[in-house]
Amino acid sequence: MSSPTILIVEDEEALVTLIDYNLQKEGFKVISASDGEEGLLRIAEDKPDLVLLDWMLPKVSGIELCRRLRNNPQSKNIPVIMLTARSEEADRIRGLDTGAED
Repeated sequence: MSSPTILIVEDEEALVTLIDYNLQKEGFKVISASDGEEGLLRIAEDKPDLVLLDWMLPKVSGIELCRRLRNNPQSKNIPVIMLTARSEEADRIRGLDTGAED
């Protein structure tokens, strides 16, 4: 049985390295993308079990990427956890309203 695959879509390389290290240590397979467009390609090609998604990304924002995932029959059931420095309640609600689990 293969390990679950987690896709990190984040443009800050240091944060990707930290998350990648910790997830691999726990036995997950980790792949990453540095912008929203690359994230969409990786999702289509690799079909991850979970997406850790930055809100503020170059090219395609995390919010838009999440919307596209939810509107696509092949990716609509992939769990998404949004990563963001935004701390306002309205921002959290907006992220959840686009389809993020947390």
